[in-house]
Amino acid sequence: MEEWFLEYHIHKNRPGLLGDIASLLGMLSINIVTIGGAEGINRILLRTDDTQKISILRSMLRTIENITVTALRQPTLPDRLALRHGRFIRSESEHNKTYRFSRDELGILIDFLGELLKREGNQVIGVKGMPKVGKTEAIIAACVYSSKRWTFISSTMIRQSARTRLYPVEREPDNIVFLLDGSMTARASEDHHRVVKEVMDMDVPKVIENPDMFIQQGDYTLDIFDRIIELYSTGETFTEG
Repeated sequence: MEEWFLEYHIHKNRPGLLGDIASLLGMLSINIVTIGGAEGINRILLRTDDTQKISILRSMLRTIENITVTALRQPTLPDRLALRHGRFIRSESEHNKTYRFSRDELGILIDFLGELLKREGNQVIGVKGMPKVGKTEAIIAACVYSSKRWTFISSTMIRQSARTRLYPVEREPDNIVFLLDGSMTARASEDHHRVVKEVMDMDVPKVIENPDMFIQQGDYTLDIFDRIIELYSTGETFTEG
């Protein structure tokens, strides 16, 4: 069974419109898994065992007046979160890998980051935000959400620390996320930077707070980051911190 994400905009609601759509899905034996909607957009998660039925659905939806289909595709992570939270997560621009969240949207951020951390293999995620906005707490909550262990390589959460060695079990990491704080790493010792290089070469997720500070040492650029998340207080004009 495959899942598909349907998104459509209703131009003029009329009695029986949603019934027409539901009847069409029933006629094609396409199951409705989840229904959601926000921002004037209706979203449905569908499930079917026949991709050809989706092609037929696409053609038949074009014949229904007063709606415009804006998406019919296999669901992405933002699609699933839009169904769950009623808000579609978009990067700052089409070619930008930065996503912004206010502190009021911590639940969405944790789900978003947690789903990313569930993925296997290497990925580097930066988290930016003013001090005391909740960056570290959100990262740890996302690790819990993804059922992965986390270990600090550098941190300012409880006390300032910058690791100068790894434990043997950390050199063969399984189900682990490495957490770094660029504000500590940028001014740490050469021994710490050797540990950072070893961690960065591992095929596991890394989450780096204050990525702009992390790259100041010159060993890395922002190109290493697969995604950057900005967390800001409501009403705040964002600056790095």
